[in-house]
Amino acid sequence: MISESLFFACFMAGVLVTCLLYVAFGQVTVRKLRKNPETKDALGLEYASGWDVINVAQSLAFPRYWTRKLERGPLSFMHADTDLIHQHTGNLDRLLGTLFYWVMMISGLSGALLVLLNSIGAFPD
Repeated sequence: MISESLFFACFMAGVLVTCLLYVAFGQVTVRKLRKNPETKDALGLEYASGWDVINVAQSLAFPRYWTRKLERGPLSFMHADTDLIHQHTGNLDRLLGTLFYWVMMISGLSGALLVLLNSIGAFPD
């Protein structure tokens, strides 16, 4: 069985990579999109400062038919405009955004799984 400390170390490594990719993606891609007058209002709702980085990464990471479905729903104002984002980004931007988004999701879900496994006593003392 995997020890708690090994699981935690993998989780923290994922969090560190997520932090680095967040800054890189925000500086390389989203900064460029914020400065562009066509795309600056198409980055989705910003709950907190920097949330548009996650919105843009999600629009690049999800398949287009998922994002189009989100954009037609009643909460479409919350999501970035996928077609416009794809039009103004290159392959490196798309790769960086997809990598950032999925590493963030995997590390976040790993943290929740770690807490759940610890609370049910899956790790021996």
